Amino acid sequence: MKGTSVFLDHIAGRRAAAYRRDGILEDFLIDPAGDGPLRPGSICRAIVERPMKGQGGVFVRLHDGKGYLRAPKGLREGQAVLVQVSAYAEPGKAVPVTSKLLFKSKYAIVTPDAPGLNISRQIRDEEVRVRLRSIAVDVMDASPFGLILRSQAATAPEDEIAEDIAEMRSLAEAVTAPADGPAELLLEGPDAHALAWREWGDPDEVVTEAGCFETRGVLDDLSAALSFAVALPGGGSVTVEPTRALVAVDVNTGADSSFAAGLKANVETARALPRLLRLRGLGGQIAIDFAPMTKKDRLQVEQALRAGFRSDPVETTLAGWTPLGHFEAHRKRERLPLDRTVSESLQ
Repeated sequence: MKGTSVFLDHIAGRRAAAYRRDGILEDFLIDPAGDGPLRPGSICRAIVERPMKGQGGVFVRLHDGKGYLRAPKGLREGQAVLVQVSAYAEPGKAVPVTSKLLFKSKYAIVTPDAPGLNISRQIRDEEVRVRLRSIAVDVMDASPFGLILRSQAATAPEDEIAEDIAEMRSLAEAVTAPADGPAELLLEGPDAHALAWREWGDPDEVVTEAGCFETRGVLDDLSAALSFAVALPGGGSVTVEPTRALVAVDVNTGADSSFAAGLKANVETARALPRLLRLRGLGGQIAIDFAPMTKKDRLQVEQALRAGFRSDPVETTLAGWTPLGHFEAHRKRERLPLDRTVSESLQ
């Protein structure tokens, strides 16, 4: 099927969303189980605890645990501070938080700590930029907060854009007003369905019927994408295996033993890897063991990696090659890894 489809359903009682483009499952989101960890985007009032000397950060007390705030300036022990969850925590570690709050919606991002009106660089039509700036100036009049208009605003109706900006401004004003008080959750981060609405644009089809994951083949697509060895178009395969320390990626050329087999499989892996990591919800350190190839071919593989991750919604830093010939990267933990409960539901 050509076009884009979004499917909103539940897996094991948890909200989940799937995005399919031209018949291929491109993205998948799922909520934590039960009273799981705080979702990224959640805003809390936290209490500063003892600074960690030499670590460039400080632990803060949240309403249900601890967070870690990097590079705090001018904070004192016992002070109340507003923080936002920036990623899921690694097992056994404090929740990563930031003091730079963002109130993000489909068309607009309100930035209380960064004044000024900005428009996405992806919007290049000058007439559209002038029109969007006029809307932003009208709605944000006299506000000390900053605003970023996202690329999706380029084709949206003016009244929807204005409503979106006004809603985010009001939310920011309400949440940032109380400065003092005990540790408290002030705003929950978006769930899987809200994220799908916010990040996946305007699809050709939105399916919300209960059980649509099964009836529309989403579970089958997800199961195939999560198999231990994923087939590559040229006959090779790639495995993506998370460990406690890192995510290990291994490339296999399969039955092809020709001189060009390694480069071919490596380029195909570079193109497929962002999607495979998205569907698994994996982040942290990534170590890629590419198939054997000459050093002069590394540039082509690295270019394919950069092109693939450039359009990926999850922030990924490509660190480069190690002395042993592996390629290392670091990916923000914005997604929840698919756990055993989800895996069992796919069998």
